[in-house]
Formats: sequence, structure tokens, C-alpha cells
Amino acid sequence: MIYAIASGKGGTGKTTVASSLVSLWGDPVTAVDLDVEEPNLHLFLKPEISRIDPAYIEIPEADESKCTLCRECSTLCQFKAITVMGDTLLIFPEMCHGCGGCLAICPEGALSPGRRQLGEICHGRAGGTRFVMGRLRVGEAMSPPLMRQVKALFADIAAADNGSDIIVDAPPGVSCPAVSAVIDADCVVLVTEPTPFGLHDFKLAWEAFSPFGKPMGAVINRAGIGDDSVKRFCADKGIPVWAEIPFDRAVAEAYSRGEVVAEAVAPLRGTFRQLRNNMREAVREKVAACAR
Repeated sequence: MIYAIASGKGGTGKTTVASSLVSLWGDPVTAVDLDVEEPNLHLFLKPEISRIDPAYIEIPEADESKCTLCRECSTLCQFKAITVMGDTLLIFPEMCHGCGGCLAICPEGALSPGRRQLGEICHGRAGGTRFVMGRLRVGEAMSPPLMRQVKALFADIAAADNGSDIIVDAPPGVSCPAVSAVIDADCVVLVTEPTPFGLHDFKLAWEAFSPFGKPMGAVINRAGIGDDSVKRFCADKGIPVWAEIPFDRAVAEAYSRGEVVAEAVAPLRGTFRQLRNNMREAVREKVAACAR
């Protein structure tokens, strides 16, 4: 099963939850950091990276001797990655989304597939846990193509590790990268904080992800500050609150030292175990409901 740890905004404690769940999951599990623009799960799990694979995106390369400047490619490309100016065909690789449409539509066969490096995919192990991380090249603007390449490994991960569960540290927010991270998950955990700002982005996340119909629950981090507006919203929408992590100095200190909170703060182990159990139970109920 794939469990996505998401949040409506950054800084809510998403990676704190993901790393703690990985540390006490029990069953075979793979930790995947899909926050490819700013991955930081490795800072807590401290995996030993054994392999780094470059990740590429397909871009068009032009044979000017064949190009008749018909403009069919530039008319098709909504991202303006390829255009004709005067009698010159121009390609802007950084703007190309790699759809391959221009290659398919070129009537003269003047375009062929090339590539440029988008980022890299890191493989390793954190103790007995398999670890995979996508890392976007500095300056790149498009994370979904790299995320898709990381997600393409999920089937192999499950097969190689005999049905290993996958815990995904998703990008924050509700834009394309966040949606791309949760859309294939079997369960979504939304991490938030009990403040007006937290509630605002929590609502956005719930509105963005709930149409997928996946089991979804909330984790309230820094519980004890702010107000109970998040709880009231959850009660109103039928969102279960699976865990509350108290606003505690010991948690902040463990985080600042780059430690896994569930390992560093013993009283919270029960909280994260209950969160794990709630996530598994939600998936079991969903599977049973689909089977009926």
C-alpha cells in the first residue's frame, strides 16, 4: 500500500510525521521523498546512499536541413518551447514539458528525441528501510516529470521487497506536484496545525484531495497552540483526527537536531503507533467496502 503524507502548506511537520512513521512501521516499508524541489526526509532518516541515477526529460532536437518552417510544431506547443522566428526554428529546452507532441506532428521528420538532465534519483537504505529520493536540478521549474520517474519505481519496489508498503513524503501545497504525489496513494494523511493559517491551507488541501475518494485523516501538529477551528472543521466534514502531536519543547529540540521524533521523544511513540494503526485500518475498510 502507498501512504502519502501531505499538507496544505510547508512547515507543518509533514516530514516529522513521515520519518516517525517509517521508524516504527514494523512491516517492510520503503521511504520515498517525492518533495523533489526541496527533499529533506534524508536529513532525518540519514540513509546510506548506494546509487544515484540521473533523471532526464525528453526534448526535441531539430535537423534544420529538413525543417520547412511550417510552424505545425510551434502551433501545437502551448508552452512555447518551440517556435519559429523569421526563418529560424528556435527550441527552448527549459520550457519543454517532454510531451513529445512536436515530434509526432512534424510532417518533415525534422525533429528527433533528445534529452536534458532534469535531476537525479537517489537509492539507499536507512537501517533496514529502503530509501528513494528524487532531487530536482537547481534552476528547474518542473517537478512532475521527475516525480513520475520516481513513482515508476513503485511497482518494482513492491515486487522486490515482497509487498513492501511505501510511505511518501509529498510536496506541500495543492498544486500539480502535490496532486501528483497523492493521486496514486491508497491513503492520505493531512498534517496541519491549529492556527487560522493552518486551517486555511488545510481546507484547500481537503478540497483538492477529497474528490479522489481515498481514505484521509488529519494529524494536528503543535497541538495546544491556536484554537480548535481545525477540529471543528474536521468534525463538520467527517475527517477523522488520527493523531495530535503536542506543542512541546522536546519535539522542537529533536527536530532541530535532525532526529526522528518518534525515536527521540519516547512518550510520542504510542501516538505514532496509533496513527499507523489508524492508517492501516482506514485502508482495510476501504478495501473491504470496494469488495462488497
